[in-house]
Amino acid sequence: MSNGHLSERAVNEAPEPINLTDEPIRLNGEDPALKTKRADVRARRRRVAWLLAGAVGLAGAGAFGTVGWRIFQQQDATIASPAQVAGLTRDDSEPARSTADYLRNGFAANIELDQSFGTVYRDPSGERRPVLVFGGTTLLWQPERDLDSLFGLMADETGEVRGLRSLSPGPLDGVLKCGTTNGVGGEFAVCGWADHGSVVMGLFPDHPAVEAGDLFRKMRNEMQAR
Repeated sequence: MSNGHLSERAVNEAPEPINLTDEPIRLNGEDPALKTKRADVRARRRRVAWLLAGAVGLAGAGAFGTVGWRIFQQQDATIASPAQVAGLTRDDSEPARSTADYLRNGFAANIELDQSFGTVYRDPSGERRPVLVFGGTTLLWQPERDLDSLFGLMADETGEVRGLRSLSPGPLDGVLKCGTTNGVGGEFAVCGWADHGSVVMGLFPDHPAVEAGDLFRKMRNEMQAR
């Protein structure tokens, strides 16, 4: 079971539209007590990872050793939102920040994260091809299972995610999947990556799913570090 567990949510809640012209959402400052609690959770997770590493040493080579070492390697992920990534330019306008905050808050409401983010990027090839990326870092025991659950939640809001397929995650390993769903303005590609230290999703209007997957992989390689 993952530490970054999914929160329960009413299926029949009406989703808010994603609109880059909405008034910005104002975020309150983080509660110091909540900040301390999250630091304690991260410390406990690091201790668990060290215990797993010790168990790997005792168990020797084998399936558990492979999984335990992968968790140990991936658990301390960090994600940045650079001004330029994979040929895209970060949109720092107020409407884009409002949309990014909306996505970030909605995602964080569904899964417990140590740190969360949301960013809108602009594609120089066309104004109708923005890339909206959001997610965060946490210790996940079963990344693929949790990513599939998040795709399921998105299907509840936008409709079925069609043609969901696994694509190469690239050098950072983990799992990367893409499919197609409906939204305001028509169909768009939706992708997600997950490993033992992070889970992130992206929305790609006017992008075929495979093209979106290739771009998402490039973005991940430039945004994520361990």
